Amino acid sequence: MNPLRACGAVLGSAYWEPPMDFPNSRRPTVSWLGQAVLRLRILWVAKMLGSMLGMAAFFTVYFWLLNHRFFPITIVPFTVLDRLVTFRPEAFPLYVSLWVYVLLAPALLKNSRELGSYGIAVVGLSLIGFGVFFLWPTAVPKSGIDWARHPSLSFLQEVDASGNALPSLHVAFAVFTALWLDRLLREVGAGGIIRGLNVLWCLGIVYSTLAIRQHVALDALAGAVLGAGVATLHLRLVGAAPARAASPRV
Repeated sequence: MNPLRACGAVLGSAYWEPPMDFPNSRRPTVSWLGQAVLRLRILWVAKMLGSMLGMAAFFTVYFWLLNHRFFPITIVPFTVLDRLVTFRPEAFPLYVSLWVYVLLAPALLKNSRELGSYGIAVVGLSLIGFGVFFLWPTAVPKSGIDWARHPSLSFLQEVDASGNALPSLHVAFAVFTALWLDRLLREVGAGGIIRGLNVLWCLGIVYSTLAIRQHVALDALAGAVLGAGVATLHLRLVGAAPARAASPRV
C-alpha cells in the first residue's frame, strides 16, 4: 500500500497530503461534490489552524491601525453610485458572510505547496491594505442615519468606526476569494450554476458594504482592484510553477 494512503487511513486524513498529481489521478466517476469533500479532508488541521491564526493576526493589526493614526484622516466622498444604492440594513447578513466565504478557497486546496502559497498571497494582500491605511488613513462620510434604530449595525459602527475605508479589504478579500474559488471549482468539475453562485455571493458581499453604509463606492472600487490584482498575479504564478517544475533540465 502507498505509505501516504496508509498514513491517511491511520490519521483520518488530518495530516495526509496526496501526491502532486492528485487532481489528475482522481476517478472520473466521482462527482464534483465528492471531489470537493475529498479535498476538505486534506490537511484539514493545518487549514483550520491557519485560518484561525490568520484571522486573529489580521484583526489585531487592523484594529491597531484603526486606533493609532499618524497622519490626517481623509474623508472619502460620496459618488453618484452611493446615492443610487439605498440604505438596506437587511444586507448585514451578507456583509458578515464574508468570514464564511473566505474559508472556502483554502479548504479546497489540494496540497501543502498550494496552501503555503495561498497564505503568502493573503499576507501580501493584507500588507498592501495595511500600508495604505498607515500612510493614508481614510474614513467614510457621516451618513445621517440613526444607528440606534439598527442595533447590529450600531455595534459595527462603534467597533469599526467606518475607518480604514479605502481600499475596502472586505471587498478585496471577497474578490480575491471569488477568483481563486472559481479556479478550484473548475478543477473539481463544478458546473456553471455552482460557479455562478460563487460570483453572486461575491457580488452580494460587495453590494452589502455599500448598502449598510460601511463603505462608499470608491472604497469598494479600490478594494476590487486590489483583490483582483493580487489574485490574478498569484494565480499566474501558481500556474507557472508546475510548468517550471516539469521542464527538463539541460
